[in-house]
Formats: sequence, structure tokens, C-alpha cells
Amino acid sequence: MKYNQIIVAVDGSEASEKAFKQSLDIAKQNGARLILTHVVDSRTFATAEAYDRTLAERAEEYAKELLDSYVDNAKEAGVTDLVRVVEYGSPKVKIAKDIAEDFKADLIICGATGMNAVERFLIGSVSESISRYATCDVLIIR
Repeated sequence: MKYNQIIVAVDGSEASEKAFKQSLDIAKQNGARLILTHVVDSRTFATAEAYDRTLAERAEEYAKELLDSYVDNAKEAGVTDLVRVVEYGSPKVKIAKDIAEDFKADLIICGATGMNAVERFLIGSVSESISRYATCDVLIIR
């Protein structure tokens, strides 16, 4: 199967770093566009922002710096067809439904989460949600 539009979800974690590295190989093998995606989970700071209004600005700055570093690494690895996407909302919804649809993705790559069993039972993992709701192939990297 040939992939043309590959989304890789990154958040700076070790798991997303592994997913990113794998995405480079797959993008090069397929001559595909790599869509570097970071979703700022705005629900996590919605109530805290009442006390600290700079949280959203800091989250946005972190997202830009994070994607800049991934873009630099991708270019060094020989992947030049790159798109950066920063979205706000729930990563579970944004990645699998909105971003994948916007770019007509045929593959989403993400890292497996490090959540413990209780958290996974209560809220579910992002990678689990992506695999459940995506309409394209999903590769979860351990």
C-alpha cells in the first residue's frame, strides 16, 4: 500500500518521539507528505486560565517550538514535504476526525500512551480513540 498523506501526532513525549522517527522512514519510503500535528488540549487549562491568563499563550508557544524542532529533524532526515498543524480542543477528536479529514490522510501515526490502567479505563487513551474513529490506517508505535 502506498501512503501519500501521513499525519504524525506529536506532543513531546518519548512515545511521540518514537512515532515521529517511524513516520520519517514511512514518509521517505512512500514519497509522502508528512503532516506534523500537535493538539493543544484546551480543556486542561480552561479553568486554570481564570487565575493565569498566560497559559494559552505559553501552550501555543510550546506547540510552535515543538513543531519547529520536529520540522528541523525531518528536513535533516531528508523529508521535505512537510505541513505543520496546531489545533485546539480534544486530541481524541481533532486528530482522528478533523485533521485527518482536512488533509485526506491515508495514515495516522501516533505513540502509545503511558497512562496507567485506571486512567485508561476512566478516560481512554488518545491512541485508542484515534484507532477507533479514524477512517484511514492507524499505526500505533510502542
